[in-house]
Amino acid sequence: MEGQISVADITLIVTAIITGTLARVLTIKEDYRQYPSYPNGYIIHLITGFVAASLGAVAIPALITKNYVAVTFLALAIQQFRDVRKMEKNSLQTLEETEYTYRGAAYIDGIAKTFEARNYFALIVSFVTALTIQLINSEILWLNIVAGSVVGLLVLYFLKRISKGKVVGDIADVKPGKVEVRGSELFVDDIYVANTLGMENASNLFRKEGLAAVIYPREDHFRITLDNFGQRQAILFEATRALGLKRYHFTRKDYKEGRVIITLVPIIPDQDGLIESVKNTPLLESTKKSHAVLQTNIVGSE
Repeated sequence: MEGQISVADITLIVTAIITGTLARVLTIKEDYRQYPSYPNGYIIHLITGFVAASLGAVAIPALITKNYVAVTFLALAIQQFRDVRKMEKNSLQTLEETEYTYRGAAYIDGIAKTFEARNYFALIVSFVTALTIQLINSEILWLNIVAGSVVGLLVLYFLKRISKGKVVGDIADVKPGKVEVRGSELFVDDIYVANTLGMENASNLFRKEGLAAVIYPREDHFRITLDNFGQRQAILFEATRALGLKRYHFTRKDYKEGRVIITLVPIIPDQDGLIESVKNTPLLESTKKSHAVLQTNIVGSE
């Protein structure tokens, strides 16, 4: 009957939707940072991933039937994904006052961009899966399904590789720091940190329970990233999120050698956990600079 959808089209759409949604599932992970939260955060992002996959899946059948109006829904989808980014950003900004310390505007912006981009992953994988099935167009349905799914997952692997960000541990060494209290002043590895420990209770608390991590950039140009206030704030946030915060937290940079100090009195006294949380803090997109490009520009301007 005219207007009735064929088995081949159903196969194409369903396979593309499943593959695209699976792509979103595989890019959602709850790590030591515990974000997104489970289960409500998962549900929100899975639903938006499903919607993205559905739009990518129906684009090919719409083009084939010359239903160009349906393809305009892709533009609507982009607007919806931008709204997801805005929603994440507003939500995290609202939660800033409830955290041990601020994430910071740069970190929040990076998280929001990541969740928007991962919805595009679902759409692209779904679209490529549907396109592959249409191009093969075999009478053997399972062959179409397998080929489309394999190509879609390969595209996902490629997208994950090119979008994978670096962490602090990729550009710096992180080592335990020696905490010392001299009168009301706090030092870590003989680097002055703060002078706000005038109360005896505060001094004793840091002497007994204070932990510190010292970040050593592996190259001088990495200091550009690590010295950035937004990056240091993100590192401090991850440290307090991982170990909790009993009292006091500081970050300080050493102007001579480029070392960065993170020190706090945590709820959980775990020095190794502090080191790992610092190492695994993402490098913020707003702080990263390409040393090779900077060198090229400098040479080219001479």
